[in-house]
Amino acid sequence: MNDMYAEKIIIVEGTTDKRKVQSIVKEPVEIICTNGTISISRLDELIEYITGKDAYILVDADAAGEKLRKQFIRELPEAEHLYIDKMYREVATTPEHHLATVLLAANIDVHAWFLDK
Repeated sequence: MNDMYAEKIIIVEGTTDKRKVQSIVKEPVEIICTNGTISISRLDELIEYITGKDAYILVDADAAGEKLRKQFIRELPEAEHLYIDKMYREVATTPEHHLATVLLAANIDVHAWFLDK
């Protein structure tokens, strides 16, 4: 985690997910990778860091992603959960247009050209 001044934090699973989301998002947003799993100590550290910021959970629509999502629902109930269509399965392979629509629906500013596709 770094000391960005972003008030919004998006939590994703991997670095490819992070790069994909970064390319779409227009406003300053911090994107944090869990690398697929998250330890209790790392989760506690993350919860403390996120306090007072808008947190969004964007994970894959697969078994591992759902397991991670359930952990965040228990431990970080104030976070908003963003869902990609199950047919895409992974955030990294989700078409930019769909991902931009999901992010925009959560009031995250995206580059307009991703909505035109």
